[in-house]
Amino acid sequence: MDNETAGQFLEVPWDALETDTLRALVEEFVTREGTDYGEVELSLEQKVDRVIDGFRNKKYLILFDQEMQSCHIAEKKRWDESAT
Repeated sequence: MDNETAGQFLEVPWDALETDTLRALVEEFVTREGTDYGEVELSLEQKVDRVIDGFRNKKYLILFDQEMQSCHIAEKKRWDESAT
């Protein structure tokens, strides 16, 4: 990813969002087709809790795409690797 593309994204502190807004964003993320949690089937609540724990542990981050005017959840490690 080039600097210009990376510059269109702003990191949104997960704990700055209202609880309902955060939950809706995380639910949309975990219910996307192709999201894989391994061999064990998890409930929606368990998936949401894992992602929220991932925010606390700095595994995930929320990015606001200024061009598309939308939010995305990304794995921090992958985002950091793509921004270099």
